[in-house]
Amino acid sequence: MTESYLSDIDEMIVYEKMQAALEHQNDAWAEGFADGIEPEIIADAAIVTVMRETVKLFGEDATEAMLEDLKQRLLTGEFSPERLIQ
Repeated sequence: MTESYLSDIDEMIVYEKMQAALEHQNDAWAEGFADGIEPEIIADAAIVTVMRETVKLFGEDATEAMLEDLKQRLLTGEFSPERLIQ
C-alpha cells in the first residue's frame, strides 16, 4: 500500500467520524429543543462544554489558536446556513 492510499483512508475515517459526531450533536440539540430549552441556551451550553474539553485536552494557548481559526472561518461565511458548497 502506498502512503497516499493510507492517507486517503485516514481522511475518510476522520470524515466519517466527524459525520457521526455531528449526528450525535444534532440529536442532542433536537432533544434539548423538544424539552423546551431555547436554542440560544443549547448553543451556549454546547460552547461551554466544547471550551472546557478543549482546554482540558490541549491547554489554553492551543484553544485560543483554535478560536482564532474559528473566527476567521466564521468571517469567511463557512458556518452560514445560506452558504452553498460547490
